[in-house]
Amino acid sequence: MKNIAVIGAGTMGNGIAHVFAQKGCKVQLIDAQASALEKAIITIGKNLDRQIAKQIISAEDKAITLANISTFTAIEDGVANADLVIEAATENSEIKKKIFASLDEHTKADCILATNTSSISIGQLAAATKRPSLVIGMHFMNPVPIMKLVEIINGEATATSVTDTIVALTKTIDKIPCVVKDAPGFIANRILMPMINEAIYAFSEGISDAATIDQIMKLGMAHPMGPLQLADYIGLDVCKNIMIIMEEGFNNAKYAPCPLLVKMVEEGKLGVKTGKGFYKY
Repeated sequence: MKNIAVIGAGTMGNGIAHVFAQKGCKVQLIDAQASALEKAIITIGKNLDRQIAKQIISAEDKAITLANISTFTAIEDGVANADLVIEAATENSEIKKKIFASLDEHTKADCILATNTSSISIGQLAAATKRPSLVIGMHFMNPVPIMKLVEIINGEATATSVTDTIVALTKTIDKIPCVVKDAPGFIANRILMPMINEAIYAFSEGISDAATIDQIMKLGMAHPMGPLQLADYIGLDVCKNIMIIMEEGFNNAKYAPCPLLVKMVEEGKLGVKTGKGFYKY
């Protein structure tokens, strides 16, 4: 699989494009906003420069990687020859379903359709297509060029051959695939998000300040980043949306987002991307 299309040029999309292009794949990076595509290429270039500074790659490798990426503002123009499409659009089920319906129409019949969703049902997205056996989840971790895990999520209809293909492909880009079943939050976020939510409750109840809560988890549990700082990095709006998806998916109030989290999102305090969350940036 040497021809990969990536839908969405944001943080996750440009990271996914980066790792595939660096391993010699031809990547079509697609976003409706030309400005987002320009920003993505600049970001990929800067991340490649960091790799050069660390002597991981050469300047020639950077040039080859960037040459492997082409950009498109229309889905139909970018996916026509793709062997695999990885959707990395905003975490909204309706938006993703529309994208999958469009991909079903404009890709080759044997093209595998993957989603980088962190919580939305694979079966729900597969139902928007006429090829549910070719739909699978590929949940990359942020930052994509550095993090090794890719959570591979099988929908109920996902063919075993598709899973095997994606597992093998994931290994070729120096990532470690972990295969799970389709369920709200899958494994990573089913465990991570309630922990973050509980840390927000502890903060909101005044048990301790953000820095101390994070320090306890870093020193006591060997976490590289505390839960509140991590929430800021992920985006508080994303954290809230994932909690809601799990609350509705499991029909269990224990997954309801902390009222403080909801309030901060309503006030536009989303973390790093807005300059303010539990910390100032």
